[in-house]
Amino acid sequence: MFCKIWQWEEERYPEGIKWKFLEHKGPVFAPPYEPLPENVKFYYDGKVMKLSTKAEEVATFFAKMLDHEYTTKEIFRKNFFKDWRKEMTSEEKSTITNLSKCDFTHMSQYFKAQSEARKQMSKEEKQKIKEENERLLKEYGYCVMDNHKERIANFKIEPPGLFRGRGNHPKMGMLKRRIMPEDIIINCSKDSKIPSPPPGHKWKEVRHDNKVTWLVSWTENIQGSIKYIMLNPSSRIKGEKDWQKYETARRLKKCVDKIRNQYREDWKSKEMKVRQRAVALYFIDKTSILNKHLQDLMEGLTAKVFRTYNASITLQQQLKELTNPDDNIPAKILSYNRANRAVAILCNHQRAPPKTFEKSMMNLQSKIDAKKEQLADARRELKSAKADAKVRRDEKSKKTVESKKKAVQRIEEQLMKLEVQATDREENKQIALGTSKLNYLDPRISVAWCKKWGIPIEKIYNKTQREKFAWAIDMAEEDYEF
Repeated sequence: MFCKIWQWEEERYPEGIKWKFLEHKGPVFAPPYEPLPENVKFYYDGKVMKLSTKAEEVATFFAKMLDHEYTTKEIFRKNFFKDWRKEMTSEEKSTITNLSKCDFTHMSQYFKAQSEARKQMSKEEKQKIKEENERLLKEYGYCVMDNHKERIANFKIEPPGLFRGRGNHPKMGMLKRRIMPEDIIINCSKDSKIPSPPPGHKWKEVRHDNKVTWLVSWTENIQGSIKYIMLNPSSRIKGEKDWQKYETARRLKKCVDKIRNQYREDWKSKEMKVRQRAVALYFIDKTSILNKHLQDLMEGLTAKVFRTYNASITLQQQLKELTNPDDNIPAKILSYNRANRAVAILCNHQRAPPKTFEKSMMNLQSKIDAKKEQLADARRELKSAKADAKVRRDEKSKKTVESKKKAVQRIEEQLMKLEVQATDREENKQIALGTSKLNYLDPRISVAWCKKWGIPIEKIYNKTQREKFAWAIDMAEEDYEF
């Protein structure tokens, strides 16, 4: 059964051709810098110092991160100060020579107050912002690709700021410069209406490359990597690519035993090259650590296909083993997350425990303790109501007993949900579930599981994920087998 939404059996293009017509409005740039109010001061060596606009903007990036541990790291501070000085006037450079003498406190307090003010905005103010975002989405958030109106994933250019990186990245603290129209390469079809650059600017280049699916690209200044504006994961072309990836992994199921037996036999080969190839295949299959040989074994077979197959088949097996038909919905979701964790461990998708983990667990435990007290009170009230009903033997006291019973049941369910949540959070603190869920697990397995056990799909996939996997939600029935 093919997904009706995507109509993937439309006209097929020659190998490598992605589209015949592509039209869009280009990117939305970060808003220009607005200087700080006069009453927000920057201090150097204890004295107020008025910064130039360029220097002030970069200073605000540091001020916004003042409470973050990044700003205490030597490499972050060193890189920031070096790049900040490049934005200073000659007079500022001669004065500001030591980052430790800079006082960003007033700036930081201003941004905290701004953040708090945004939280306290009126309903009307929030509505105004929502309407502006909807206007931008309507104008820039869609493109036309071969008669299909497709959603664009990231039509807004990232604003300037300070690079963070992972771990102790050697470039952390460096300035991510503002992206201008002159940095931008536009990709669209020749016969489309080419997007206009902002007044007074021009594009770096306009291309008409129908062998790629990106709409806009530019090179960022920190790593020198190319960034792209792409179609939303829910788009037809992305959905088809996803579907094809999981179908290839499914085909591996038919010959995986033969391939594994073959590479084990090849370990004994007299030819060193064959033995080496067999060991490499083992590592690709079993430890995720040859592509021509893989293609000989099965068309479309790559190391990633092995990874996708192993992840998806593991999820399917784990769900069969862990799902208890008698469990309620929260318990079944815990089983699903445990199955997902087994895959994440297989794929080595680890993470450091979140910094707020202990605090959030304490808060959750407080809720559990409070709920236990509430349950004890409810049970006492039920016991009292039953005793009262025995004496009175009237309709009103019977109704009170029923009401108290329902209250106890409701609180028991609430307590169980909290306890399941605590268990799930504890087991998940060092495992990153998102990577495998988005990239390696055939979503049809999860959809089928939800349909079989009556689990709302919203409990497994968030809104963005549901859009990305719309093809699977439409396609998979409860009897789907990977």
